[in-house]
Amino acid sequence: MRDASQAMKTALVHLPDPAATDGLGARLADALEPGSVVLLYGDLGAGKSSLARAAILAALGEEQPVPSPTFTLVQEYETPRGRILHSDLYRLSDPAEIDELGLTEAFEQAAVLVEWPERLGDTLPPDRLEVHLAMEGEGRMAKIVATGPKGDALLAAATRPRDEVITDFLNGCGWGTAKIAPLAGDASNRRYLRLDRDGEPAVLMDSPVEKGEDVRPFVAVTEALRARNLSAPALHAVDIGNGLLVLEDLGDALYARCCAAEPSLEPTLYEAAVDLLTDLRATPEDDVPPYDAAVLEREAALLTDWWLPAAGGDASPDLRAEYLGLMAEATRDVAEDRSALVLRDYHAENLLWLPERSGLARVGLLDYQDALLGHPAYDLVSLLEDARRDVSPDLAEAMVARFIAARPDLDAETFRAAYDTLGAQRNAKIVGIFARLCRRDGKPGYIDLIPRVWAHFRRDLSAPHLSALRAFVDQHIPAPTSETLARAKG
Repeated sequence: MRDASQAMKTALVHLPDPAATDGLGARLADALEPGSVVLLYGDLGAGKSSLARAAILAALGEEQPVPSPTFTLVQEYETPRGRILHSDLYRLSDPAEIDELGLTEAFEQAAVLVEWPERLGDTLPPDRLEVHLAMEGEGRMAKIVATGPKGDALLAAATRPRDEVITDFLNGCGWGTAKIAPLAGDASNRRYLRLDRDGEPAVLMDSPVEKGEDVRPFVAVTEALRARNLSAPALHAVDIGNGLLVLEDLGDALYARCCAAEPSLEPTLYEAAVDLLTDLRATPEDDVPPYDAAVLEREAALLTDWWLPAAGGDASPDLRAEYLGLMAEATRDVAEDRSALVLRDYHAENLLWLPERSGLARVGLLDYQDALLGHPAYDLVSLLEDARRDVSPDLAEAMVARFIAARPDLDAETFRAAYDTLGAQRNAKIVGIFARLCRRDGKPGYIDLIPRVWAHFRRDLSAPHLSALRAFVDQHIPAPTSETLARAKG
C-alpha cells in the first residue's frame, strides 16, 4: 500500500508516436538496476507492452524476441545491466499468487516491469516508478510518479536532457574527453558532431528515438556494406536504445566539394561511383525490406499530398487516386525487381572521395540507412539527376552507358526505360518532400531546389512509355514558377 508519508515526484511526458514511446523505454533502461520497479498502468492498447518491450530491448542491447507475458505471467531476461522480469498480471485472479510468481522477492533482487499492477493489491513496493499511460489525440500522455530513491532515479532518467544522455554515452565508450564540433545535418531529425580525441577524429551520430529516428537500419546496412569491403564508416561505439553512434570519420572530401574545387576530377569521381553501383547486387545476406509497389506509391503520393496543395492546385481525393493509378501502372515492372541493394540517397552530398584507398573503396558512403532491395537503376538516377547540383547531359549519358556496358546481363533498352520510370517516381517524391520540409518542418530553403528537380522530372516524363503520366502532370500539377514557389513558401 502506498505510504502517504513518502514524498512523490511527478512528471508528464507527451509521446506523440511509437518512436517517442520507444525513446522513453530506452531512457528508463539506462537506470534499471536490481531493485528498480516500474509499474505500468493504462487501459488495453494504451502502450504498456510497447513501453516495456522498448525498455527490455534497450537493456539487452540487441534485437531479439520480447514476447508478451500475458499467458506466462512472468518473462525473465539476463541483460548486461542485470536480471529483468517482465510481468503481466491481467490474468491474475488473487493477489496471494504474487508470492508464487516470485515477484515479491524479485522487487529487491531484479529490475521488474509490471503491467496491470492494480492486481498487486497491498503488495506495492514502497520504492517504485508508476507510469500511467493514456491515449491523447494520435499519441499518448505518460504521467510518471516516482516514490523512493530508485523511483527518483528512474524519473530522472525518463526526463533527463538529451545532452546528458550524450555525455554519459561518450564517457562510457571512451570518447568523453573528445572536443566536439558541429557538422552539417540533413533533412531528418538526425544531427552529426565531429569528435577529436587528442588528434583522433570520429563522428557522433545523434538520432533521437523520441523524434522518430532509429539507428538499427543504419547499423545493419553499415555492416552489410563493410562486409563487401566498401567504405561505409566503421562503428566505434553503438547505443541502439538512445540512438547514438560513434563512427569512423571519413573526412570532408564530399563529391560536391571536390567537383567544385577541381572540375576536371568530375568524370573520375562519377566513374568510380557508377562502378560501385554495378557491383551492388543483392545477396542473400542483405536483410532489408523490398522496394515494392506499396513503397513506390507511398513515396509518389508526396507530390499530390504536399506540393500540389502548397502550390495552389486541386488536391482532391479523386485526382490523387487518378495520379497514383497512373504511377502504379508506370512502375509495375520495376516494382517487382529485387536484384540490387538500393541505397536511395546516392548522390554528390553523400559520397566522399578517398583516393588513398583502392578500387571501389575509394568511394566513401553516407546516409544509406533507408536501403531497400529494388531495381539497379534507382541509385543511378539518384546520382545523375541530383537535386543539389547539375550533372551535364553528356556526362550523365556516358555514365548510363558505362553502367550498361558493365552489366551485359541487362537489356539496354529495358534498363533505360526503367531509368526514366524510376527517375519520374523519384523526382515526384523529392518535389513533395521539399514542399513538406518547408510547410511542415519550417525549412523553406528546400523550395529553392525544386526547379532543378522539376527539370529532371520533365526530362524523365518525356519518355514515350510515360506519356499518360506526363499528360496528367501537364494538366493538373502546377509547375514551380516564381508565383507557385512563393506560394509554397507561404
